[in-house]
Amino acid sequence: MVGFDTDILLIGGGVMSVTLASLIHQLDSSRSITLVEQGDQLAGESSDAWNNAGTGHAGYCELNYTPANRDGSVSIERALAINEKFELSLQYWSALVEQGLLPAPENFIRPVPHLSWVQGTKARDFLRARHKALNTHPLFQDMEFSDQPDTLTDWLPLIHGARTAFEPAAATRVGHGSDVNFGALTRLLGRSLAQHNACDIQLQCQVTRLERQADGWRVRLQNLKTGEQRTLSSRFVFIGAGGAALPLLQKAGVPEIRGYGGFPVSGLWLACKDEHMALAHNAKVYSQAPVGAPPMSVPHLDTRFINGKAALLFGPFAGFTTRFLKHGGLLDLVRSVRGDNLKPLLDVAAHNWPLTRYLIKEALSPKSARLGELARFINQPDPEQWQLVRAGQRVQIIKPNAAGRGSLEFGTEVVSTQDRSLAALLGASPGASTCVSAMLDVIERCLPELVQGQNRQTLASLIPSYGQSLQQDTRLLADIRNYTLHTLGLNTGAEQTQNERSLYA
Repeated sequence: MVGFDTDILLIGGGVMSVTLASLIHQLDSSRSITLVEQGDQLAGESSDAWNNAGTGHAGYCELNYTPANRDGSVSIERALAINEKFELSLQYWSALVEQGLLPAPENFIRPVPHLSWVQGTKARDFLRARHKALNTHPLFQDMEFSDQPDTLTDWLPLIHGARTAFEPAAATRVGHGSDVNFGALTRLLGRSLAQHNACDIQLQCQVTRLERQADGWRVRLQNLKTGEQRTLSSRFVFIGAGGAALPLLQKAGVPEIRGYGGFPVSGLWLACKDEHMALAHNAKVYSQAPVGAPPMSVPHLDTRFINGKAALLFGPFAGFTTRFLKHGGLLDLVRSVRGDNLKPLLDVAAHNWPLTRYLIKEALSPKSARLGELARFINQPDPEQWQLVRAGQRVQIIKPNAAGRGSLEFGTEVVSTQDRSLAALLGASPGASTCVSAMLDVIERCLPELVQGQNRQTLASLIPSYGQSLQQDTRLLADIRNYTLHTLGLNTGAEQTQNERSLYA
């Protein structure tokens, strides 16, 4: 192939693709970048504000990132890793704000404290052990623990303050947590890229075929408005299409995903748009998942800022689905079955029947049952205030393990071809919060020249901790935290909490 229509082709218009486009442009503005999205706007699927938790996942409140061990200790390695990855995102967003490439931070990120809240003696003891294990680490030194009723009432006025009788309860709190509107962030980044001619963004454009060439890829596209078809050649392709990533990889015929399958999960929120309640709560409160529930069903009561307005979201309520996208087809799961992934799919179906049964039961649950779950957090919730809102779809990874049996994975994974001409992101949580770390992984694997020489210095100016360990360098961590919390306005969380609650009172 003599020439290419574009150097970089990005498939999918979510936060991952626009982050990758932004990073590449910062490191080498001479490269042409094209992004295609089948929806009529960016961030219409997994990145949309109603389709994800909006929590700046940093391991502060998500108990499933810190499992208890049989000896009573708590494993904190995953929480530490996720926290450090989120710090990369905060640094990059801060740099873009300072450059004027992103607007005022409140357009996409707000300070909202992160809390874990549990009931019962065993759960309280676990939370205390978790706090002790995390709090000794510099990344989590700002985490507070309490099992005192007065403190819990102050931290959780809608939850603890509304109750008259309790089991033993406890909570941890980090005041500089955040609520991130990833839909707004994606669209703002996309707008900035388009205004600076950094990326050609084509909406309502669907990929129908991917063919490997000797030195790149030829991709067939269809305009969903006109039906017109055309081909586009590219040196490198990234697939950041959420649940559609696996079918696209199958179309590409890459051997690296042999045996991979998808386990789709739907979601629902209970949403309350009473701004007074949302501002009085002003927290993201995560608790423990019911027995048999998947990790994405950890119940949480979140203050969210969507389209400039505060709201409360409770859930998510996961359910079984056969769609790979929120606007996908009912046959998505069936069409993804191949000879190479049939056995892993059957293995997971056989060994995870309780999970599948749980998801089917949840999908058929009435609103009253969901309000019953909410009643664990808020006494006697008013059914008129809470409405069911459909969330997005997730497709968890199924792949062969070391023994050749199918294994259901609950994290994210970057897959790349041996010749480094194609990469894709599969999976879900923690997802969007670690978008900068994930896309740096893609660049390091497939475009390594962009993180060498002068480019590495440029990257270090954008992300000061790049290539260094915040887990080990406490001075660097302190400097970076001071910089990002100030630049993004996240150091006002404690003051804002008190002011907004006093207004509500």
